[in-house]
Amino acid sequence: MDDAMPDKKNTNLPLQTQGIIENDTGGQGENLGVLVGAFLLDRRAQNLTADTVAFYADKLRRFVTWCDTQAVTNIEHLTPDVLRSFLLRLQDTGHNEGGRHAYYRCIRVFLNWYTNEFDPPTWKNPIRKVKAPKVSIEPLEPADLDGVRSMLATCKGADKTSIRDKLILLTLLDTGMRAGEMLRLDRADVDQIAGDILIRKSKSRRPRTVFLGRDSRRALRAYLKTRPDKIPALFVTDDFDGRLTYDGLRAIITRRAALAGINKPPSLHSFRRLFALNMLRAGVDIFSLQKLMGHASLDVLRRYLAQTTEDTKAAHDKGSPVDRLL
Repeated sequence: MDDAMPDKKNTNLPLQTQGIIENDTGGQGENLGVLVGAFLLDRRAQNLTADTVAFYADKLRRFVTWCDTQAVTNIEHLTPDVLRSFLLRLQDTGHNEGGRHAYYRCIRVFLNWYTNEFDPPTWKNPIRKVKAPKVSIEPLEPADLDGVRSMLATCKGADKTSIRDKLILLTLLDTGMRAGEMLRLDRADVDQIAGDILIRKSKSRRPRTVFLGRDSRRALRAYLKTRPDKIPALFVTDDFDGRLTYDGLRAIITRRAALAGINKPPSLHSFRRLFALNMLRAGVDIFSLQKLMGHASLDVLRRYLAQTTEDTKAAHDKGSPVDRLL
């Protein structure tokens, strides 16, 4: 079971409607459900993104529900063994390494918040004695470049949908932006002549600029000629009557992969990995690449740039001491 994606919840609703707050039976505001509600209110007050708040809400709701089955209703009842038992339960029910680590992170942030917020005089934070689940550091697989070429070949029609889908594929590959960032773009954010794209709402909330190459700019101009409507969104639905959604984007990729004879369509995020790896192979320095991708540090980028055996062999062929010196 993969818990990488949170349930989509409306975190703007009153906290009592989110399935987090239960009756306060613990007194003194120490009931776990009540505290989680206060924690989410604090996250929203810090102006975290709706997706981030929803992520915390989903994980902590499931944690509180499990605690209730164990007769653990107040925060004083939490012990290192309770937390370890919850993590083992996740493992036994099929949650992968990344999913278990995500739960651990959410619980750790919540308990650290409680410690700082209330400064309980006798309570000791149990998370301090619980080690985070180990996560295997595996390279993130990019989309297959030949597969992307085959998908682009299915977009050669002159109809509006083919023209749009071609631009979507080129934009994912040429900018390395996240799918959510692309879906939030408005036409006003894109310079169709220079190819500059202003990402106003990034994951880190810091705006950044990415770029389209020559061929992608041509595809952009061809697409905009099909758009006499007044919809602000850059990418619109199949009916061209509203902003394209995440599910709609995945459906487009799935459809194009099927038309290209690809059994397993690439994930949306795998285009971002393909962008990063090919920029590196083209000689782009890692700091410029970090800025283009909007990473706060190089740690995540390193996983994107896990090179293939062919890459390392080419590097050895270039620098072999025996071949060069002897």
